Order: sequence, then C-alpha cells, then structure tokens
Amino acid sequence: MTTNQFQSCIDACYACAATCDTCASACLKEDDVKMMANCIALDIDCAEICRLAAGFMARGSKLASAICQACADVCEACADECAKHEAQHCKDCAAMCRRCAQECRSMSGGGRGQGQSMQGQQAGIH
Repeated sequence: MTTNQFQSCIDACYACAATCDTCASACLKEDDVKMMANCIALDIDCAEICRLAAGFMARGSKLASAICQACADVCEACADECAKHEAQHCKDCAAMCRRCAQECRSMSGGGRGQGQSMQGQQAGIH
C-alpha cells in the first residue's frame, strides 16, 4: 500500500478540514450563533476526522479504510447540516464535505451503506 494511491483522498481530506475550520469560524460570527451550534460542532468533528483519516492514509495504515469509512459518514452528516443554512460558507462547506465523503468511500471501497462496508472490514481484521 503506497500513499500515492491515496493522494486524491488525502488532498480531499485536508481541503475538507480547512473548509470546515473556515465554516466553524464564520458560524461563530453569525448573528444567531446559537442557531449555528450544531453546524459548528459538526464542522469541528468533521475537520478532526478528516485530519485523522489523512494521517492514517499517509502512513499507509491497515486501518485507513475503516477510518475513511467513518470519515465519509461524518462528512455526510456535516454536509447535511451545512446545507440547511443560507450562508455561503455553509454552502461551500457542504459541497466540500460531499466531495470528501465521495473520495473516502472510493478509497475505502465502501458503498453508501455503512453496515455493509464496516462488516467487510471487520471480517478482514483479526
């Protein structure tokens, strides 16, 4: 396993983390910050798991696929939340999260269904 085969996904994860950081920061400056609380929390979670996934891939970890599957799920949750808001930073974040989720699902070999791909990964880890 070489990191070159994961470079597209690594790049998407780092870009997504930066976009989520930007969105969280911008949400904190919105007039109704309380309304943005879930968005901010998901932005932070998404940025963290994206950085974690990028690190696992860069190191060629055998667990990178499992982490990327989880990353895709978090990215989709973040995208769904950001899409609820009209602010451009939220729209940009939703688009980047969806792109990252797609890259992570491609990398991990997982389809849209979380259970199916995680069971397959667990079967291979002994």
